[in-house]
Amino acid sequence: MASKQQVRASHILIKHQGSRRKASWKDPEGRVIMNTTKESAIAQLKSLREDIFSGKAKFDEVASRYSDCSSAKRGGDLGIRDSGLLESLLAAYKDESMDFHKLDSLCRLVLGPFGPGQMQKPFEEATFALKVGEISDIVETDSGVHIIMRTG
Repeated sequence: MASKQQVRASHILIKHQGSRRKASWKDPEGRVIMNTTKESAIAQLKSLREDIFSGKAKFDEVASRYSDCSSAKRGGDLGIRDSGLLESLLAAYKDESMDFHKLDSLCRLVLGPFGPGQMQKPFEEATFALKVGEISDIVETDSGVHIIMRTG
């Protein structure tokens, strides 16, 4: 369980041509992402959010199918990554000394709740503003556009 200074969250990320990294587990070459405008990513996410709120779909199922984040494999569950270790893993990935699948596997080993300063500011602010079980509006970060569900 997360403390008052930490939260747990799940999210759905839709990347677009303005995202800082234009590849994902479901689009390793980034072909779809590079052709997705920010506006169309937001429209897709709004539609998915409506399906969740109307009861047509469950958050974790939508995340598993549509999210560009590797957390999709866990229904969007982010937990937390130790920030120092995460920085090292990302640096190794950026330097191409580690492939995406190895990065994903190692990140799973350091999951847990996250606290202030460990996520991108807009994501962090939106998550901490939610009550457990609430789902955010669209949140824009350098990674793309998200909807976030606070889980702890």
